[in-house]
Amino acid sequence: MAKIATDHTTIDLFAQEKRPGRPKTNPLPREEQLKLNKRNQIKRDRSKGLKRIEFKVSDHLYAELSQQADKAEMTRSAYIEHILTQVLTR
Repeated sequence: MAKIATDHTTIDLFAQEKRPGRPKTNPLPREEQLKLNKRNQIKRDRSKGLKRIEFKVSDHLYAELSQQADKAEMTRSAYIEHILTQVLTR
């Protein structure tokens, strides 16, 4: 039986064929990798003495904070921390 390259209905004929793309380097599925990475990030933050704060702001304020952080050459998170520190030390 002849093998046609575009015929993928007979899987056994293509079992030895290498597929293009990056090789799999992690045995865990992507969803599990993300959970593990997030857990490790939280552990690193805790060891540095960092705490998480979440709050919602308007689009306008978000854009303004981002713009001011860029001007100060800081991340938005570091810029907000800087502002809060300034206010609390007054």
